[in-house]
Amino acid sequence: MQMQEQDARRHLVRAVVASTVGTSIEWYDFFVYGSAASLVFRKQFFPDSDALTGQLLAFGTYFVGFAARPVGAAIFGHYGDRIGRKATLVSTLVLMGIGTFLVGLVPPYASIGIMGGVLLTVLRALQGIGVGGEWGGSVLLSMEWGANTRKRGFIASWPQFGVPLGLLLSNGIFSATNALTGPDFDTWGWRVPFLLSIVLVGIGLYIRLGILETPVFTRLLEQRRTSAAPVGEVLRRNWREVILTCLLRTGQQAPFYIFVTFVLAYGTGTLGLTNQEILNDVLIASAVSLFTVPLFGYLSDRVGRRLTYIVGAAAMALWSLPYFGLLDTRVPALMLTAIVLAQAIHDIQYGPQAAFIAESFPPRLRYSGASLGYHLASVTAGGPAPIIATQLLSTYHSSTPIAIYMIVCALISLVSAALLRDRTSEDVDIDHDEHVVQSAPSLSHANLPQR
Repeated sequence: MQMQEQDARRHLVRAVVASTVGTSIEWYDFFVYGSAASLVFRKQFFPDSDALTGQLLAFGTYFVGFAARPVGAAIFGHYGDRIGRKATLVSTLVLMGIGTFLVGLVPPYASIGIMGGVLLTVLRALQGIGVGGEWGGSVLLSMEWGANTRKRGFIASWPQFGVPLGLLLSNGIFSATNALTGPDFDTWGWRVPFLLSIVLVGIGLYIRLGILETPVFTRLLEQRRTSAAPVGEVLRRNWREVILTCLLRTGQQAPFYIFVTFVLAYGTGTLGLTNQEILNDVLIASAVSLFTVPLFGYLSDRVGRRLTYIVGAAAMALWSLPYFGLLDTRVPALMLTAIVLAQAIHDIQYGPQAAFIAESFPPRLRYSGASLGYHLASVTAGGPAPIIATQLLSTYHSSTPIAIYMIVCALISLVSAALLRDRTSEDVDIDHDEHVVQSAPSLSHANLPQR
């Protein structure tokens, strides 16, 4: 029994590590595009447009990645619920890595004209499809190996930890490349972070190929209880949860992409900062998130997902106006405070979010349901946020309307969290709608699949 428990814990640790490392690499790929869209793409691919139009076009190619994420969620959710979490996660990592590497090879407008922008859009769509399948599988790989209901929030927060780690890597490499290449950064230096991604993908694949399928999905296969059409079934059976988990993310995701993407353009274009100054501030904020994401995942195990999330959404609403107020002072210490606190407040929602969403769906439909709910918000919240913020700033010449937009988003999340069932203390490896499902074993009694 003790040996079985040690094996289960060993596989849990390996699953968490594989999820976190793989997710970090995928989000590095996704975020490095956002940094380039804010700082470089207008000059390299849309130079004939005025500053506002060029920035909107750059953010438009950025939005394509968000629009493609629900497509990836549906495709990989189907296979993740049909053939397993592991195989699907290997595929998403390869797809994301190829798309990112090829972005670094796209010729500029001066060489091929508008075709450069077209190629960017296609490759951004590949990135979006890849990350659309990544999140759900990574969360389930961790959470379904951690059957102990008292620690699900903390365990599922580690794939979320991959987001600030990926952001830290992307901004760190961007910042280092900017410092090393100097005036050549805008012409060729920006390509280096994209080309380096192929090395990170190789590392991620090596780690992921060594893990086992989760005991929850293995049991579904043994009982022949996988769904023939999981996406259609989850939309029929759990449409309410899909909608609520999508809306749940509004007050987390829209502010997040204002904090990490729009702020780069706002800091350099409106506040007169250099690329290096604003990248450094976002870099520090990302480092803080390495601690706050798992912290709030852990706290949600103690006080409940719903309460933690509601507090986070309320804090976001209260913080939105002070955030821009501090940025607009142009005082370096106050700006750094604004950017760092914004990320920490965001993490009150983001830490427990993975478990809160995944727990809302039954095991046989969980990959599809959680992925769709999570990534539909990319179209309604995350993707449009930098574009909306840019347009509001251009129209009103003030940051206040952007803050009001963030407040509305936060209130949507608060109401959605209040309406979504809190399953923190439930055994979510039981499908209560199907009486033939047996209870999942505890961590110490897991039936470990063989290699």
